[in-house]
Amino acid sequence: MTAVKAQPKSAQKSNAPVELRHFLAGLLESGRLNEADVANAIESRRTAKNLEKHILQYLADLSLEDRKAPGRFLDIESLVMELSKQSGQKYYRIDPLKIDVAQITKVMSYAFTQRHHIIAVEVTATEVTIASAEPYITSWEADLAHVLQKNIVRVVSNPADIKRLTTEFYSLSSSISRATEGGSQRKGIGNLEQMLELGHIKDPEANDQHIVNVVDWLLQYAFEQRASDIHVEPRREKGNIRFRIDGILYTVYALPMQVMSAVTSRLKILGRMNVAEKRKPQDGRIKTKSPNGNEIELRLSTLPTAFGEKLVMRIFDPEVLTRPFQQLGLVNEDLVRWNDIIKNNNGIVIITGPTGSGKTTTLYSTLKMLATDEVNVCTIEDPIEMVEDSFNQMQVQENIDLDFADGVKALLRQDPDIIMIGEVRDLATAEMAIQAALTGHLVFTTMHTNDAPSAITRLLELGVPPYLIKATVVGIMAQRLVRVLCPHCKQKTTLEPEAWEVLTRPWKVKLPAGAAVSTGCLECRETGFKGREGIYEVMPFTETLQRLSDDKSDLPALRNQAYKEGMMSLRLSGAQKVAAGITTVNEILRVTPENKN
Repeated sequence: MTAVKAQPKSAQKSNAPVELRHFLAGLLESGRLNEADVANAIESRRTAKNLEKHILQYLADLSLEDRKAPGRFLDIESLVMELSKQSGQKYYRIDPLKIDVAQITKVMSYAFTQRHHIIAVEVTATEVTIASAEPYITSWEADLAHVLQKNIVRVVSNPADIKRLTTEFYSLSSSISRATEGGSQRKGIGNLEQMLELGHIKDPEANDQHIVNVVDWLLQYAFEQRASDIHVEPRREKGNIRFRIDGILYTVYALPMQVMSAVTSRLKILGRMNVAEKRKPQDGRIKTKSPNGNEIELRLSTLPTAFGEKLVMRIFDPEVLTRPFQQLGLVNEDLVRWNDIIKNNNGIVIITGPTGSGKTTTLYSTLKMLATDEVNVCTIEDPIEMVEDSFNQMQVQENIDLDFADGVKALLRQDPDIIMIGEVRDLATAEMAIQAALTGHLVFTTMHTNDAPSAITRLLELGVPPYLIKATVVGIMAQRLVRVLCPHCKQKTTLEPEAWEVLTRPWKVKLPAGAAVSTGCLECRETGFKGREGIYEVMPFTETLQRLSDDKSDLPALRNQAYKEGMMSLRLSGAQKVAAGITTVNEILRVTPENKN
């Protein structure tokens, strides 16, 4: 084969697609490919059967080694960035969460985007940013600028992203537009401020194909973005759809109110809820599959608000149940203490923390590990979070007077070995949990307190006698979730002594001199974080701590004794994660209460 030497940049034809030889010449000139690589790429293209594939996608499929970074290959994003440098146009990674779909789909027609393989990504009062993988084609620019009366800013993006997102965005926009056509123009459905407009009474139906498309897109999009919750929120003019990703909410779309109502109805139908009932909160569940085929459960909850029905879907991944405690963040001494606590044959184990702190995941993972063929695990929940084959699960139903206390009473007649009570909210439930523990059962439950020692004082406040607490409680664990630094852009750093002092005061604890920081990258959407992990405060309820638990229980004394016996506070547990380069000081301070002694 003949070696190919670098060509000058002028070899690229104007107003023409990216030319393979010119682009390869640029890679050769920059030292990312050698002459043999270039010759092989040209020969492979000459004999290729599918010539419709974009040059960048074709080269990415060849898995060419990056000669500037031995061991790494030139993937599609690397090649897009190289094209950005060669063309002099800015590189742009399209983040669907940052795209205003309703706005960008109004810039040009779907046919125009398909014809020129472009997509609008940002729109302001004076300019429109257009992403393309063909930076040298300019024939469409003048016409679009004339129609929009705005400046055109060109950026280079991944051709696969442009093709996929163009189809998704315009399909969604079309479904919403068609669902709106002929529908009501009222400002809100079930809105307390609703204005009666005679002659306009038709709304889109929940089973309308366009609404079905919108809901299908919503669920698939949430799975792709690793969302833990989906919020469908009615407002005065429009309804918002927001995703919670790594604990932070992102607005992903604003729907017309009549479409929002139909979307909510569609989700209620899927969740087997009463569609006609809009005045009362309701609960439901959906079982579906993610795009990669994994089964996923969604728990639905509705709430009547001033502007209509708000709906929240919590997404549960069954794979979480099979993860070992180490992957959840429970490690070292805390893991040893937790394993010792759950080895008890009887007693009460309490997990505490606010909503969204990972209590359910910890509970289910623990029960999954304990649920062997030799034991009978029964749960009473409100509602059932995830359906698990190895448990016998029952749901609280207030409408027929089946509460936690009555549920536990029924479970005790079912020959259980392990009982899980979703939450101890009142004295009646606490008394039933204690009765179950006293009769030889291991009981798991949750409470809402700031730390582990506070669970004891909470039981006392409910009216549980101290001698029963001492006889039944075997251990308490408080927990929080912190965001994990993105592994793709994480870098080692050194923290100032003041930062460690904030985490470890009032104790002088020595930690390994390690920490990390992330600058943000494409993989984490420039946030610096990707995923979450737990931090824990594990307190075995020892005889010494039992002696401190009475009617006049001194919480500070109880807490200090627990610290003396080796319990680490949530903030100290977080400090270990910082020292291991897993998270940051600010993240720990954000989710944990201040250390107290």
